[in-house]
Amino acid sequence: MSKIPINILISPDNGQPLEWKNGRLRAVGNGPAYEVEGGVPILLPQNARETSARAEQHERFGSRFFYVGHYQADAELFDYFEEPENGATLHEERRLHETILSEVPGGTNSVLDVGCGKAWVAQRLCPKGISVCSMDISTINPQRALERYPYDNHYGIVADAYNLPFREGAFDCIIASEIIEHVPDPGAFIGSLLEALRPGGRLVITTPYNEKIQYSLCIHCNRPTPISAHIHSFTPKKLLALTPMEQVAGHRIYTFGNKALIRLRTHIFLRFLPTPLWRLADRLANRVIRKPTRILYALTRK
Repeated sequence: MSKIPINILISPDNGQPLEWKNGRLRAVGNGPAYEVEGGVPILLPQNARETSARAEQHERFGSRFFYVGHYQADAELFDYFEEPENGATLHEERRLHETILSEVPGGTNSVLDVGCGKAWVAQRLCPKGISVCSMDISTINPQRALERYPYDNHYGIVADAYNLPFREGAFDCIIASEIIEHVPDPGAFIGSLLEALRPGGRLVITTPYNEKIQYSLCIHCNRPTPISAHIHSFTPKKLLALTPMEQVAGHRIYTFGNKALIRLRTHIFLRFLPTPLWRLADRLANRVIRKPTRILYALTRK
């Protein structure tokens, strides 16, 4: 584990380059300063940090940064590094990761993992010589990611996807797995991530397919609260409509996974299949019973 390359960083407040000063990162010209905790720079814009600090006072709902406080608390409450005990869930997660990795272009040298969670991207790609930046809105997950996977080419950062602290074109590939359904403005989310890609770089997004969002009544605020904090449901058509196509040179979008296979507990047998054979079985199942579980959206920046 080493410091994130300073040459790819900018201030999320004013867009100026950053420099190290007294153990902190500061925008050049005596601009805003940012703390570093556990080797992880906290590069949130000032208004997001203020909103996060006010979250316990229940003032967050009027701000577009309310989710910062939510996911700080979420990471403290839930262990993202805990392995699923359910065999079907474990198998589905494995196939999701394999499908995403199949879309990482050959020759990729740098990857930004947006909403890094348990840092499986760093676990899989860092040993192959690919530099991975594990980014999360919480402070806990990037810190734990670096502790668990202390590779020299693994970096951690706390940042907001709408105010990325990276210069334009900083990464060869960006992975945002199971994140877009959580964010307030999915279209702006896609556009912001595309700007951090180099021309010809690839953005890989996955999300549940046509999810029926379920709600419970929050005991604290008496408001309908989406289970799993999913606030959007997507079809391929909806994702395409949200995309700033003027930034895109090409794209591919497809569904995969199958609810019927999950309910029939076929993971007991399918887990032994290599990825190509599993994908064939998955495609055949969706031709017979059209019940996909996921969408994968891969975009190439113009």
